[in-house]
Amino acid sequence: MSRSERPSTLQARSREACIRRGDSQPFALMHDLEQLSLDGAIDGDGHILEPPDLWQRYLEPAFRKRAPTIRKDDEGLEYLEIDGRSSSIVRGGMPAGLGAMDRVGGQVFEREAVTGLRYVDEAALGAMDASERLRRLDMENLEKVFLYPTLTLFWIAECEDEPYTQACLQAYNRWIVDFCSDSDGRLLPVAQLSLGDPAAAEAEVHRVAEAGAVGAFVPPFQWTRKPLGDPSHDRVFAALEATGLTLGIHPSLEPVWTAPGRYGRYTSGRYAFFLNVTSVDSVRHAFTSLFQYAVFEKYPALRCAILESGAGWIGYWLDRMDTVYESPQGAALRPILPEKPSVYFRRQCWISGDPDEQTLADIIPRVGSDRFFWASDFPHPDHPPTYIREVERLADELPEGDRAGFLGQNVLRAFGLSGSGA
Repeated sequence: MSRSERPSTLQARSREACIRRGDSQPFALMHDLEQLSLDGAIDGDGHILEPPDLWQRYLEPAFRKRAPTIRKDDEGLEYLEIDGRSSSIVRGGMPAGLGAMDRVGGQVFEREAVTGLRYVDEAALGAMDASERLRRLDMENLEKVFLYPTLTLFWIAECEDEPYTQACLQAYNRWIVDFCSDSDGRLLPVAQLSLGDPAAAEAEVHRVAEAGAVGAFVPPFQWTRKPLGDPSHDRVFAALEATGLTLGIHPSLEPVWTAPGRYGRYTSGRYAFFLNVTSVDSVRHAFTSLFQYAVFEKYPALRCAILESGAGWIGYWLDRMDTVYESPQGAALRPILPEKPSVYFRRQCWISGDPDEQTLADIIPRVGSDRFFWASDFPHPDHPPTYIREVERLADELPEGDRAGFLGQNVLRAFGLSGSGA
């Protein structure tokens, strides 16, 4: 689509319709989005903002009165309501900032405020409406995007009721498949699982595979406090392998009890920098547990994608795992894991890199150029809005033969979609 053909407005919709469908209101571009000059690029980890009434519409009737939603407090500030109570974290107006990447970059559009919720009215361009997201892909010259949630990454850290969690995740998974359904395969839905009930998670894997999800991810923690690789989760890994769905590990908000105790309670908002930078530690722990329990040996066709955790660390991590594996500390592991961890990584794992990582071009060829892809994290504001120019820079720094893989082909292979029309 040429610049002259790109639409700048959407047909006006009523307030009620906007809220009901989660659609965005009419907008006008203030300036063009940056456009990638390279073709074939696929965003390996983008996000949506769930419409406030998603769970009222998609939850099973028995749970519908307890649906998560966005409300306003007595001061007019928006908060996330979970099971009839206010979130202890997503409150005080925080919902309006969850999709603020565009605003950090200077707000690329103006939209009429018609719903009364900043979370909806100020949603980033393409964050809450499928047609807008497709237009954004066209503007940026991106072919596809793999889509992950936002609110669902938060409320799961405050909900110990496993049947309720399973019901809410099933509702989200049904919605995200519907959200992507009319995109001709350009919007790719990745389901979310909770392993608190492995039997329910196993059943959900089969259901979402049949419904059209391309993968299923888990947060790095479980309310059972069992590591990801624990044998109690084997039935889920077996289901993923059988259905061909990729296992994703994606960071989420986590319960207070997951925070390291060495510093006391470093959990308040003033420690946002510390908490955000170190959040990848939990993903590394979850990932490493897959080797501790020989998951990739037991399930040799299982694919795994490490998401939104940076990629610069993976070279050291593989080296360290291999070293410990061959040391006396690895003696108990070697009988059940006959190959070094790096062998399984290069056979079954992929990792997403942040476009603004400055050392990635040096690491990719050393670890394996077919194991890396890029991701924007749009519209979350903890990553910069300059991802298009950063992807361009990073691609230019890679050997020519590695560019197409990093830009798009590797993530298709990671999700078993290479050569397909998906």
